[in-house]
Amino acid sequence: MNDPLPRLERRLDYRFRDPALLVRALTHRSHGAGNNERLEFLGDALINFVVGDALYRQCPKAEEGALSRLRASLVREESLAELARGLQLGDVLNLGESELKSGGFRRDSIIADALEAVIGAIHLDGGFEAAQKAALQLYAPLLANLPDPDSLKDAKTRLQEWLQAQARPLPRYDVLSESGPPHRREFLVRCSLLDADQTTEAAGSSRRIAQQRAAEAMLKKLSGGAHA
Repeated sequence: MNDPLPRLERRLDYRFRDPALLVRALTHRSHGAGNNERLEFLGDALINFVVGDALYRQCPKAEEGALSRLRASLVREESLAELARGLQLGDVLNLGESELKSGGFRRDSIIADALEAVIGAIHLDGGFEAAQKAALQLYAPLLANLPDPDSLKDAKTRLQEWLQAQARPLPRYDVLSESGPPHRREFLVRCSLLDADQTTEAAGSSRRIAQQRAAEAMLKKLSGGAHA
């Protein structure tokens, strides 16, 4: 059977001096010792810096808030997972039996963490410039098609700004219920407008996510189905 790691190296346009670093970067904690968590920590910091530096240079007129929103959109789990799928990282991960059975190689969180670990491994193997080059090559399509920073404001912020522009009080968020086991909690949140009999409810795996979804639902209600 052909070793898939050289193919991954070709996609990365980087050849490891120490292949064991790449193997570690692709090893999930469910597989046991020698996993990629420390490399993930390092890669996360590197990607945040490299993307932030690229945005600073590419967007000379953008203010700090806009740059922060752009970076957050590029380094979020969904974006990292998209890039990881482009490298077919899920096909070469080392997972424990339980994660294999549950389809962990398709899970955004696992493949996004693995991509961060790979960038961390490149840094340790070849230095910062090698890691920067690899990250920039991966991000080139996304950096070439940046969205409007204002469109990246989260739903709670957009709802707050909309209400403030109308000289209306800020909304209230109440947790209506919590359910599920400790490792898979679900929160039900209500968003209420204090000067009108208008409420929305939404669920999420955290209070923050549920609040954001409830705020998004309120924006749609206020705009008659279109985003405010």
